[in-house]
Amino acid sequence: MFAFSKTTYVARRAKLMSRVSQGIVFLLGNEEVGINFASNCYPFRQDSTFLYYFGISKPGLCATLDVSSGETVVYGKEQSIDDIVWTGEIPSLRELAGRAGVDIASPFSKLAECLNKAIKSGRRIHFLPPYRPENTLKLQKYLGIHPLMVQQAVSSELIRAIALQRSIKSEEEIEQLHEAVSLSSRMHRRAMQLAVPGRRESEIAAEIHRLAQEQGARLSFPSIVTTQGHILHKTSYENTLKEGDMLLVDAGAELPTGYCGDLSSTVPAGEEFSEKQREIYEIVLASHLEAVKQLKPSVYFMDIYKQTCRKLFEGLKSVGLAKGNASEAVECGAHTLFYQCGLGHMLGLDVHDMEDLGEENVGYTPDYRKRLEFGYKSLRLGKKLETGYVVTVEPGIYFIPQLIDQWKAENRHSEFINYSKVEEYRNFGGIRNEENFVIRPKGCELLGENKPKQIHEIRRMKNEFSMP
Repeated sequence: MFAFSKTTYVARRAKLMSRVSQGIVFLLGNEEVGINFASNCYPFRQDSTFLYYFGISKPGLCATLDVSSGETVVYGKEQSIDDIVWTGEIPSLRELAGRAGVDIASPFSKLAECLNKAIKSGRRIHFLPPYRPENTLKLQKYLGIHPLMVQQAVSSELIRAIALQRSIKSEEEIEQLHEAVSLSSRMHRRAMQLAVPGRRESEIAAEIHRLAQEQGARLSFPSIVTTQGHILHKTSYENTLKEGDMLLVDAGAELPTGYCGDLSSTVPAGEEFSEKQREIYEIVLASHLEAVKQLKPSVYFMDIYKQTCRKLFEGLKSVGLAKGNASEAVECGAHTLFYQCGLGHMLGLDVHDMEDLGEENVGYTPDYRKRLEFGYKSLRLGKKLETGYVVTVEPGIYFIPQLIDQWKAENRHSEFINYSKVEEYRNFGGIRNEENFVIRPKGCELLGENKPKQIHEIRRMKNEFSMP
């Protein structure tokens, strides 16, 4: 499915070629991948950069862009009658290329000829770091690069050019993201309504997946639907909700065009949060709202993250879990006992947008490097925000028993942490809240339909619906 007109794809490729100094840009699409044998495949997902520049969601394609001549060629194979028997007839390679504004569609035999000619002429072949092994082998086949040397041979110039271009979302992209986040919000509202004692996590996960599929979409990542919210990426659904539990949901929809939503919610399994749950929830929410107030161009996302850390720490002090100066505590990393993950990341055609290009190339710059300490190393975005960026905001508090035990045994940061009080929360779980925003010239705009996050909104949402 093509998200945009051919004019959009032609303009994108022209801008890319204007930012690469010389040579040939070689972009690899993805292949179908077998689950347990060749013809039983995982759902196909096209490479996001290939989607961005061509819009063709079909396996087995690649393309070359000649920076000097401007000639663009899509390579692939046409359907045979054997293919048609199993899949039905689809548009020809030439027709698909034409819809993307590409005049030349060629078989793979022509690709080797093109690349060999360029290599013999001493021209640079620019390619991106592959994240799938079959594309690593293609680079060995067509460029003669040993698989162990591929990562050293990728084009940093091409990475920078693509990261710079894809980071700024056009208005037509933002429309797609609004739609993806709206569907994601509806999935979360349904999960809130289903979060009642006696319901299984698997039932709720299945229902929000069904809602996405009903709208012709898929999940943008494996949904997290769990009463064990302190496990940051728990994607199994074996628990049954009981009174006193909280349900943490981290889930999003991906449209057929590839654009994604990514939202998180935490709700009580019963009618109300307990007093402890409400206190921690309000601390997380206050931190979230503080971050949103600061989203605007020219502000470093790292600075927003640090402010949310201080806000969380002050909240933790108010309930006796922490002590001391919040700024000093955050600077030395004491907050990471409770807040181990980052604040957010870029969002677009990938749920962690362009992460295959490397976090340091997308969320940071050569002059503003990623910090590698515990907690900070999970912050995927730290650089200065610009108009057109789309970002997530997702502060959280997590009580991880094993981490508590380790830090307590080491007496780590005891000047900032009240370990005797922390013990009362060791089985608390975790809370997070996530929304998606586009950076506008004077601030930010919430993407998609509203997802309840105030406690009274959650209460109303849970009371509006019952499902047998």
